[in-house]
Amino acid sequence: MTITEAPVRRAAPAEPVEPRRRPPWRRWVYGPPDQPRWARPSLWGLLVAAAFLYFWGLTRNGMANDFYAAAVQSGTKSWKALLFGSLDPGNSITVDKPPASIWVMALSGRLLGFSSFSMLLPEALMGVASVALLYAAVRRWSGPAAGLLAGGALALTPVAALMFRFNNPDALLVFLLVVAAYCTVRATENGSGRWLALAGVAIGFGFLDKLLQAFLVLPALALVFLVAAPISFWKRIWKLLGALVAVVISCGWYVALVSLWPSDSRPYIGGSTNNSLWQLALGYNGLGRVFGGEGNASGGGGGGPGGTGFGGSTGITRLFGDSFGTEISWLLPAALIGLIAGLWFTRRTPRTGRARAGLILWGGWLLVTGIVFSFMKGTIHPYYMIALAPAVAAVVGVSVVELWRGRNNLSARVVLGAMLAATGIWNYVLLDRTPDWYPALRWIVLVGSILTAAVLIVGAHALGRFTVIVAAAGLLFGVAGSAAYTIDTVATSHTGSVPTSGPNSGQGMGGFGGGGSHKSPGTTGSNTTPPGASTGTNSDKSTQNFQGPGADTSNNTALQNLLKGSSNYRWAAATNGAMSAGSLELSTGASVMAIGGFTGSDNSPTLAQFEKYVADGDIHYYIDSGNHGGPGGNDNGVASQISTWVKQHYSSTTVGGTTVYDLTKPISS
Repeated sequence: MTITEAPVRRAAPAEPVEPRRRPPWRRWVYGPPDQPRWARPSLWGLLVAAAFLYFWGLTRNGMANDFYAAAVQSGTKSWKALLFGSLDPGNSITVDKPPASIWVMALSGRLLGFSSFSMLLPEALMGVASVALLYAAVRRWSGPAAGLLAGGALALTPVAALMFRFNNPDALLVFLLVVAAYCTVRATENGSGRWLALAGVAIGFGFLDKLLQAFLVLPALALVFLVAAPISFWKRIWKLLGALVAVVISCGWYVALVSLWPSDSRPYIGGSTNNSLWQLALGYNGLGRVFGGEGNASGGGGGGPGGTGFGGSTGITRLFGDSFGTEISWLLPAALIGLIAGLWFTRRTPRTGRARAGLILWGGWLLVTGIVFSFMKGTIHPYYMIALAPAVAAVVGVSVVELWRGRNNLSARVVLGAMLAATGIWNYVLLDRTPDWYPALRWIVLVGSILTAAVLIVGAHALGRFTVIVAAAGLLFGVAGSAAYTIDTVATSHTGSVPTSGPNSGQGMGGFGGGGSHKSPGTTGSNTTPPGASTGTNSDKSTQNFQGPGADTSNNTALQNLLKGSSNYRWAAATNGAMSAGSLELSTGASVMAIGGFTGSDNSPTLAQFEKYVADGDIHYYIDSGNHGGPGGNDNGVASQISTWVKQHYSSTTVGGTTVYDLTKPISS
């Protein structure tokens, strides 16, 4: 008997099921469906916390750095001053940096009216945006937990909290570097030339903010795309060349504009030796910072107790020293351990592996920038360390999460424990530099970190419901020291040209005026202020910040009233040094010429130019600062020549204790 199979009845094809879409408001609150429900609310919490840190008491810093504040004020009064970053509305000389950060702050001032708040508002916004973009960049390759760790670590870095509330160019630089890193992440995912070109544009505008410092991340950005982009080798090369073209165009247009603009109708390029922005990039603010000279401090280790250029002696330990340690190194040991371990554990992953690509990107940024900062012989300030903050934070976030995922492996647990223990021990050392400031904190951090590290190594894979408690304890002890310094930083006012974060450390920094060490009023010691240099303050703690040559006229009400009555002149007055001129501009609203620029050695204006300005009735008064050379200058420079000429042709009077010459009344008359 033959058994005949019954025909198989095939079911009708099912209708394709579309993934359930969240309503727009739920997507905004909880994120896309492929993310955990806790990810987006946690991000909002992180951004609210970062905004609170960066906006809380924002105006307690006043005008922050008078040098840049005066340029911002000038940009709100003159479009030419805005374009070139002029220190004064009369367009005598620019600040010693390109004007990109001035553009942002001055446009805010034009929109809202010039004030401390309108000037610092963009800086705080860029801080919050940097935290958000760092989260987004890290999340794409390592998940939301790593992104949250990276964003939180950045927000709680003391130097970041300092500079995202200050008017130096560093806030914009870091924001643009994080933008470039995010665009590189997007480009590397699918080999996109468009995203890579956008990264180049961000770097190019970074050059217009702090010149060659913006290029320090280029090796890391190029390497991660070259290694991990999922396209052929030659396509990777061609797209990298296209991104390089984007860098050149994004910064080159402004260099060309300055070069082609007639020099007699624009301000002198401050900090340059020949009125050239390109020379400024290669000289004083470029290679001079790396190798010394060109108006910079030079020679590894000179400059008083703090060493070279306010940063301590050059060498591999510089980032951990008295000048830089409490600014950036809280998580640096953990980052270095995590980077080495992460690269080892991912050595056999495919070329396009995301975890290794992330370590190449952020680790390359950290290593290249850190090595340059460690060995550069020119002028370097503690607040420069903000350029390392995103890289340190990202490496820690990526490595901690990747190691935590592999905690069933003993080697991963050992590395995690080593990272936490090293952080606790090093944080104890940093906190011990301020022994009278919450002395118990350093012991809590040390003991808590070591005990939690031991538990991680022994049982992080088998703790069940208690695993979350151990993880939370590790995070708490890991960031406690940095968070405490950050909170102290935002609760304290900071002014001057070389601000530092955290509480009074009592550490001297040497150099011109001590370079920002925290000193109690009246403190004496090896840190001395050069003649005519003004003194910055951090709350009620005087910090002897180098502010350039010039008389301290900040409390001379009679002189300020005199200049307020000269607003119809192109320059109400001329004086030696940018800081004195800047403070007078801020207190009077008048245009004040800074002879010699920031360092006192700029060849602006020449004696012939000054004589012509006086003959044309452009300058009303000359204020004698008593300092004609300035650091980096000499008594045979333009300031000395102009002072001699004025004294020969005009009589002096004393206004509030300051010697003033009326340039409209020559002696002969």
